[in-house]
Amino acid sequence: MDLTNWIIMLAIAWIAVAFFCLRRRADWSIENRARRRAGMRLIAQAVFALWSATLIVLRGLALTSAHRMPDATPLAMLIAAALLSACGAYWLIRGARLLKARRLFAAC
Repeated sequence: MDLTNWIIMLAIAWIAVAFFCLRRRADWSIENRARRRAGMRLIAQAVFALWSATLIVLRGLALTSAHRMPDATPLAMLIAAALLSACGAYWLIRGARLLKARRLFAAC
């Protein structure tokens, strides 16, 4: 799969995030809009991080196996992909929490 297909998949994922996260309601306050936008931004970052991790694993390891990049080690690429995946998971969790409705009366 060439790089153009990867970029198209990233654009489709970002459009899906924007579609599901920015459904408008007329009764949203300014604070609620800010929370939802911050949540959408974090989820978009998570999508990009996970996309980058899969791109590193699939394309990077294919290039090292073809002996085109003799300096890069597969272990370093896997560590970078694991770090990106961990960041993506953290941003996804934080973004999902921001998208939830706030509780008015929390139990003490």
